[in-house]
Parts: sequence; structure tokens; C-alpha cells
Amino acid sequence: MKRFDSYRILLILFSIFAIAPLFAPGYFWGAHDGRHSVYFLFQFDRSIQDGIFYPRWAPDYTFGYGYPMFNIYAPGALYASEVFHLLGFDFVTATKIVFALAIVLSGVTMFAFIKRLTGSSQAAFLSGLAYIYIPYHIADVYVRAALAESVALIFLPLALWGFYETVVRPSRITIVAAAFAYAAMMFSHNGVAMLFTVVLGIWVLFLMLGEFRARLLITNHQSPISHLSSFISLGLPSLAALALGLGLVAIFFVPAVLEYQYVRTDQWLGNYYDYTNHFAYFFQLFSPTWGFGISKPGPVDEMSFQLGVVPVLLAIFSIVAIARNPRNTRRFWIFFLAMALGVAALMLAFSLPVWQIARPILSFAQFPWRLLTLTMIPLAALAGAIVLTDEPEDNARALSLPTILLGALIVWGGFPYLTAQMIVEPKEGPVSILGLFRFQQSAGEMTGSTAWVKEIPEWSPMADVYFAGKKLKSKIDYTHIDADKVWIGVLPNFAGLKANGEQIVYHAQADSIITFNLFYYPGWRAYLTKPKTTEIIRELPLDVDPDDPLGRIRVHIPQGQEQWLLVRFDDTPPRIIGGWMSATSLLLALGLVIWEIRDQQKMKDEG
Repeated sequence: MKRFDSYRILLILFSIFAIAPLFAPGYFWGAHDGRHSVYFLFQFDRSIQDGIFYPRWAPDYTFGYGYPMFNIYAPGALYASEVFHLLGFDFVTATKIVFALAIVLSGVTMFAFIKRLTGSSQAAFLSGLAYIYIPYHIADVYVRAALAESVALIFLPLALWGFYETVVRPSRITIVAAAFAYAAMMFSHNGVAMLFTVVLGIWVLFLMLGEFRARLLITNHQSPISHLSSFISLGLPSLAALALGLGLVAIFFVPAVLEYQYVRTDQWLGNYYDYTNHFAYFFQLFSPTWGFGISKPGPVDEMSFQLGVVPVLLAIFSIVAIARNPRNTRRFWIFFLAMALGVAALMLAFSLPVWQIARPILSFAQFPWRLLTLTMIPLAALAGAIVLTDEPEDNARALSLPTILLGALIVWGGFPYLTAQMIVEPKEGPVSILGLFRFQQSAGEMTGSTAWVKEIPEWSPMADVYFAGKKLKSKIDYTHIDADKVWIGVLPNFAGLKANGEQIVYHAQADSIITFNLFYYPGWRAYLTKPKTTEIIRELPLDVDPDDPLGRIRVHIPQGQEQWLLVRFDDTPPRIIGGWMSATSLLLALGLVIWEIRDQQKMKDEG
């Protein structure tokens, strides 16, 4: 019978301090992305309520012109939040619940990873706590309110663990497990995932070299070609896991990559967003200064970039573990120490040449200091090294007072920063369409636009309707309609206006054009349908007026009486291909698991 591991429970109990601020009334509306996290969910839910179970279009962004937010922004955290909202929690509470779960589960997954590497619950306990209480993790939640990144932190240790297994214990099960860990990481935050893919590549290569050295001791007499073949074979399961992971998340990843070119990015490049202005200074990595402001050029930042005094000290003391080599784990501590030093160096200005060379990859960090995310893993891992001994597993599981005190020290090191600037109600008012539009007036990143937009709007006719206390009936631009030639009717009870389009009925004395207050983006299509249904008769031409600074869609309608027009945001070839790839990959993963289970059962029966 498997013995109960008390350190895992102790880890969860010790994490209560990290999530305690979330139980306070209100919400940290003033945090960097605090309002974003709630209003992303508000828009995501709008699509779910309309029966769109994989949303891609945010209908009310940019004052109602819309934006393909969920086509390019990983939606994993939003799905998690939506589950709690559908269970009856309001948008704010659902968001806070996911933050809390992300904090606790990240510690649990780090515990599991280090437990697998070392076999020690004591080491895993300290590493899990360090992962939770590292200052940047606290800042990620209470200063930055970065929900997607916080959720992604759950899966970084799982990805390391999964790919570790594909090298040291390759099987169909380990390939599938690594693939799901990687896919979950990508589905949570694609920027973090792209950066961490580099770490995973180095990790796998490091493990391959270790396994290859072990094989050399047995097969040293083989030819160089045989050695090369043996080395390459070590990496094939990891490569298969990566391919399967990308396949599982292709429903998001493929269109996000291929259709990212159709959104404007110039409003987020240059000036404040120039990464060369956001390198950390060496002293900032060790300064206990804390703040709730933003990153600024020079050393006057209003937020902390510290590594954390306790994690750094524990990392220094881990050198003892490197010297003692308990349980033959020295190579892991060397790897994590090198990773921590290497990533920290990339945050400093002298690494600018590296940024210029590796810009396509490092650009996913946006700012150099955001690489603090990647320092959390090695620093947390090293925290557990100092208690690692060669004691048998049963003894290592016994509660140890020194280990518990070290855990308390880790909590104490992060405790002063566990504050949140709680606000009961934001200046924009309750979460609503009016609150969203007020928020957009002060947040440029909430007014994203597509490549066809020449002038980013600062208001809209849709906003006028809502602020007049009315309900929006249609997104048609009636100022471009000749009322003597075209009559337009909207469906009763606003049934025609949905998150992903609109259906109307019209009479036209001649061929005409209807302009909709919707930014054009690949996927918008127009159809004539049968009356009172969405059954398509034929597709109509849809384009953009080259002289329209807003890049809105316009539909060329034919002459006719009581014609039913449907404008809808449909799937494009990349979205369709991505969806089929994910479905196929899921079936493949299930097939591999069933295959492995049957083989194991067969071996058991034969044995």
C-alpha cells in the first residue's frame, strides 16, 4: 500500500498565505492587467452564451467594432474562468478563483516534478513552496494580474517532467503525457510556451547527453555511426511528444501563427514598448523594493524585478548539494544553476547583442525583465537541493523540523509582498458593456485593430447607443444607406445580432452596398439565406472600401424583396485545418494510451 505523503498536504496548507489576499472584498482593479483579465472573460462569455464554444472574435472590443482577440490569444485560462462563471460565480469571483487555483496547483506540480527527480518529499516540499513564494510569482498575480501567465506556470514543471520521462523512460504513455503538458502550456500562454520551448530543447539535449554517456559505458566498442544513431534515437520520443503536443493545440496555434499578420501591431511597438528601454539593472535583481507601478526606462521602475533574497540564498547553499551529489542528482543542480544564471544575464543590458540576434524568439518576452518567469523554475528547484540526502525514501517522508522551518523561511521571505490594492468597484463601474467601453477609453491595448484599419477609433456609434441607455439592434452603418432604395429590418427581440455576426432582412430596389461597423478580418463572410433560417442559398461578395479609414466590411447585396442577409465570422482554412489536426491528435493520443495499456496487460497476463 502506498504511504500517505504528508509533505504534499503541508505544501497546500502553507500556500494559504499566498492566496489569502484573494479572499478580501473587491478586486485588484488597478493592477496592470487586472481589468483585462475580467473583461477578457466578459467577452469570452458573450460568445459562449451565443453557442460559440470555441470563440475567436471579441464582438465589443474597440468600442464595438470587434477584434479577433481569441484567435491570437491563448484561451486556456478563460475556459477555466468560464467554468466557474457558468457555475454561478460573477466574472470577478470566477477570475479570483482561477488565480487562487493557479497559485496552489503550480506549487503542487513543482512538488511532483522535484519528487520524481530526487525521490525526496522534503526537497519537493521546499521547491514547491519556493515556486509559490518567489517574489515575481507574487508580482505576477497581485501587481501584474497576469491570469494567463499565472495559469501557464502550472504546466512548466509538468512539461519538464514529461520530457524528462521521454528521454529516461520512453514509452507511449510518457510521450502522450509530455504532449498534453506541452499543449496545456501553449493553450494557457503562447508567449511563455514559445520561450519555454527553448528551455525544453536544452533540457532534452542535456538529458540525452547524460543517457548517452551511460550507454557509452556499455557499448563503447561500437562504431561512430552506431553511436550517432544511438544518440539521435534518444531524442526521437521527445520529438514525437513535441509534435503531438503541437497537434493537440493546433486549433489555436495554427491560426494564431498564420493569421497574426492580419492584426495591427504598430501600436504596441516602439516608444514605451521598445524592449531596449526595459532591461533590468543588476542591483534590481537583489533589491527588496516593491511597488504596484509599471516598468520605466532607466532604474526608476515602479515595480520589483528582484529574484528574492531567500530563493537566491538557497540557490547559493545548493552548491553543497552539487559537491555532495546526493542520490546522484548533481547534474540536475548544475543544470538549474546554469539556467538561473543564464536567464538572469539575459535580463541585463550587456545581453543586447544576444537580443538582437535572437529577436524572433526573445520577442515573445516583450520586455527583458519578463524573463523572470524563466528564473522561477531553476530557483525553485535549487531550493530543495539543500535538504537532499541519501536517506531511504521512508525516512525522507517523515516530517522534519529543519525542513519545516526552511519552508517557513520561504513563506516569510515572500510574505511582506502579499498585498493587493483591493478596490470594491472600479471607476468604470460594474462589469458591463458600459464598463468595457469606459475601460477602452483609458487602455489602448483594448482598442486593437486589424491590418485594414488606418485610424484607430476613439469612440463609435455603438457606444453612443449603449450610453443612451438603449440596446444595440444592429451594427449596420445607416449613414451609408439610401433609404429611398433600401429598407432594412432587424429581427424581433434582437435575435439577429450575435457575438459572431448578424442577420437582417432587407428590400432593395437595385443592387446596393451595406456597410457594417465591423473591422474586416479573414473569416467574415456574407450569405443570402432562406427566410427565418440560417440555411444558405448563396454567398455574397464582401470586401473593404479602400477609402474607409476604419477598414469596415461591406456587403454587396442584390436587388430583391424580403431578402435575408447573414453576415457571419466563419472558420478560415487555417482554423479548419487546426481543428482537424487537434481532433486527429487527440484520437492518436487516446490510441497510444489504449495500445500501451493493452501491451502492459498482456505482459502481466503472460507473466
